[in-house]
Amino acid sequence: MSILDDARPGMDLGIRPQDDLFGHVNGAWLTETEIPSDRSSWGPFVQLADQAEEDVRAIITELAAASDGRSDAGDAGDGGDSGDARKIADLFNSFMDTDRVEAAGIAPAQPLIDAVAALRDVRDLAAFLGEFERIGGYGLFGSYVDTDDRQSDRYLFHLVQGGLGLPDESYYRDDKFAEIRAAYVGYLTRLLTLGGHTDPAAAADRILELDTDLAKGHWERADTRDVQKTYNRLTAAELAALCPAFDWAAYITNLGGRLDGAGATIAEVVVRQPSYLQHLSGVLEATPIEIWRDWLLSRVLRSAAPYLTDELVQTNFDFYGRTLSGTPELRARWKRAVSFVEGAMGEAVGREYVARHFPPTSKAMMDELVANLIAAYRQSISRLDWMTDETKERAYEKLATFRPKIGYPERFRDYSALVVVPDDLVANAQAAAGFETDRQLAKIGAPVDRDEWFMLPQTVNAYYNPGTNEICFPAGILQKPFFSPDALPAENYGGIGAVIGHEVGHGFDDQGAQYDGEGNLNDWWTADDKAAFEVKSKALIAQYDGFSPRNLPGEHVNGALTVGENIGDLGGLTIAHTAYLIAAASEDGAPSVEDRKTLFLNWAYVWRTKRRLEQEQQYLTIDPHSPPEFRANIVRNLDEFHEVFGTAPGDGLWLDPADRVRIW
Repeated sequence: MSILDDARPGMDLGIRPQDDLFGHVNGAWLTETEIPSDRSSWGPFVQLADQAEEDVRAIITELAAASDGRSDAGDAGDGGDSGDARKIADLFNSFMDTDRVEAAGIAPAQPLIDAVAALRDVRDLAAFLGEFERIGGYGLFGSYVDTDDRQSDRYLFHLVQGGLGLPDESYYRDDKFAEIRAAYVGYLTRLLTLGGHTDPAAAADRILELDTDLAKGHWERADTRDVQKTYNRLTAAELAALCPAFDWAAYITNLGGRLDGAGATIAEVVVRQPSYLQHLSGVLEATPIEIWRDWLLSRVLRSAAPYLTDELVQTNFDFYGRTLSGTPELRARWKRAVSFVEGAMGEAVGREYVARHFPPTSKAMMDELVANLIAAYRQSISRLDWMTDETKERAYEKLATFRPKIGYPERFRDYSALVVVPDDLVANAQAAAGFETDRQLAKIGAPVDRDEWFMLPQTVNAYYNPGTNEICFPAGILQKPFFSPDALPAENYGGIGAVIGHEVGHGFDDQGAQYDGEGNLNDWWTADDKAAFEVKSKALIAQYDGFSPRNLPGEHVNGALTVGENIGDLGGLTIAHTAYLIAAASEDGAPSVEDRKTLFLNWAYVWRTKRRLEQEQQYLTIDPHSPPEFRANIVRNLDEFHEVFGTAPGDGLWLDPADRVRIW
């Protein structure tokens, strides 16, 4: 069955594809469709995620029913599916037990609230943050474990700027976000009132002021994409010198590691934005501990709110859901319970998901698609007129080392060490976070696990990881409209084929092109080739800087922020078309013009998306992806699109051949 059969009722045939491919394929749907009240956006992508959520709910419900009455099912040492089933059931049921949650009130968060009230100085603050982040909280910066960008066979601890309650530093300085700042203060006042603060309104004002001070040290979002400037490897002593007001040893110890001395587990760290930590040190010294207590109390309450009373849940949602994303209605509790279970034991659920929803035939077809996309990239590289043979050879070498991961991991995660109880939601949330913190810290000093997946099998998405040079396509995205075993080949190449090409393209975008096939930052370009690549990247930046979303007149895409994803889209679709020609030639000869049109039509269909204005504004500020309409209409740069649709000067998507950007 054709994938586009589902798309045709939403097409607007009054819009010519030569003028607006996105509008042609999706125009009627955009006009007629109402976004569900519990969603901030809608379209096939989100619908597919909703279906996966329904499928996971069925799995959780059945596992819970099957595990009932088995007193030994939860034994930590049994390591089998029965133990996982009992834990999954207890996680889900503890979230769904609203009577118990309401009866507990704010008491489950009281130990952390009391700990904040007892803080005496900034050293205490650092120790508290280590303990708080270990169990799922968030503080002054983000931390994570990943491969070393310059030595990809080992893991390092990484630090990234953070500490803000609003989505981005620009929300604290840009006049267009003044109303959101006022709403943020209102939210904090309500939150602190529920937390028992004696003067919540004054405290909320102080928190905004402190947030604003922290934001002044943040790098702008586009600057955080520079993989050279954000690689700063420091020893423990250098980290202490960079931010001397923060007790790093106390923080790391309470997180679960050891920073220095005998038996150190974290001897080096990578600091992504070092000037932020310098700035943070000054803010720590200048801010009285009383204000830090207010700030930390708001973080404790916000972190715990999803697991506490309905009043706290609704307070959190009112700001982060309604105000920031425009979503009118909180998602049903069972949906939030599913997300909670997936966050805690996602691979245990995923094992069952792929058994039910990902047939071996789909995996075999994906293997073939990936092989054709890799072959198409090799062919495309060979034809580049702006790259020398020396750099092409290096590109071939990197391409040959790409590792595709399709459907699900070869080895599922072991959750036997996770302790879950049937009647304490907050304890389960903290246990799951602590389990994951320990799992991450245990990587340091261990061999790099190149079989690890960074998405769940049921996730509707895909990724490229430069540190392992891998492309990953979970089973969740391998459904219509991206892929179907029964679809026309042109549809699959316009859908999942372009996604494959996109992820491979990340290996050659403005960031990925700086990594070699082993996952190391290693300059494999000649100077002239690098200069030619930068010219093309800057042309794409300039092109996207000129785009204004149809629903936000006067606002513009940030070309520098989105350039990596735009290069991925541009290369992905170009190479998908080439791969389709390769596949068609091996079977039936050259495809017809109508077949090639089908490929582009499905490309536009997969980006069928309608967003609430609040979310569109937020994403325009923080999202490295361009709005869906511009992702679909990147076809303006493809000679192949102009050829099959017969565009001409004056058409909306016409670009003079000299102005078309073609990189890969």
